Amino acid sequence: MPDPSLGVAVIAAALLAGGVWLVVCGLREAPPALGPALEQLTGQGDDTWESSGPALVIDESSRLENLGALAYQRLRLPLPERTVTMLTLEGRSIGDYFVHKAFLCLAGLMLPSLATLVFSLVIPIGWSLPLVVGLAAGILGWFWPDIALRSSQTRTDSDAREAVSTYFDLVLLERLANQSATGALDAAAGLSDAPVFRHIRSALTQARLEQRPPWRDLHRCAEELSIPAIADIADIMRLEDQGASLADVLSARVAELRDAHLGAEKQEATRTSERMTLWMTIPVIIFALAMLIPPMLRMASG
Repeated sequence: MPDPSLGVAVIAAALLAGGVWLVVCGLREAPPALGPALEQLTGQGDDTWESSGPALVIDESSRLENLGALAYQRLRLPLPERTVTMLTLEGRSIGDYFVHKAFLCLAGLMLPSLATLVFSLVIPIGWSLPLVVGLAAGILGWFWPDIALRSSQTRTDSDAREAVSTYFDLVLLERLANQSATGALDAAAGLSDAPVFRHIRSALTQARLEQRPPWRDLHRCAEELSIPAIADIADIMRLEDQGASLADVLSARVAELRDAHLGAEKQEATRTSERMTLWMTIPVIIFALAMLIPPMLRMASG
């Protein structure tokens, strides 16, 4: 019979070697990207835009959040673009995201072994199964925040669309109060601390500091958040340069956004009702089987 301590020692040595390798890779300096470096040297790069995506750290006093941000920077942990967008829309930081991943991964790795250690004081239990379960739970814990983000994607996108629709309303009110196009955009963006408003406010602030029209910044903002309506408001407000009246165009676009949002909410309500109908039929089926099976059994036995 193989000694389980040998397997534990091999896995521990592999984890230790992998950890040392990750630390060494994280401490190495990253080589500069050749394309952006050449663009900056030749002056052809677009260095006027800085992404206002999710912050590395929101709570500067949180050691765990700072540790998560440091691990992201040093270890070059992967962060997909869709995850960046979801974190921005939810107003979460990158450090908080990776702290949750690390905590759930460590919990998944340690809990089966700790439970086995406690129960082994009462009954003898092998260590091979807890190690396999712990490894599987650790992998699941690492990817669980991504699963949670994907599951909340529909609700987050709906909230973002509603925030943009509200922003259109506020811009329209500012225009009716005789604000200029850029003044209406700035004033409306400063009326809320919602993640979408903060992102728009950051783009407008950067454009104002660099003394240029904010239209391109709003288009980039729309691309980062995957909300085309933000680019629409940039195109509408740009019409002021041509002397066009913006109130009617804004009112029409607000009505379209409201109708689209209402249609999406109705579709979601229909899908929810259909899912509820499925669960409502299960008790009916069980009751029908409970009523039909006894007579059928008596008929079969007779």
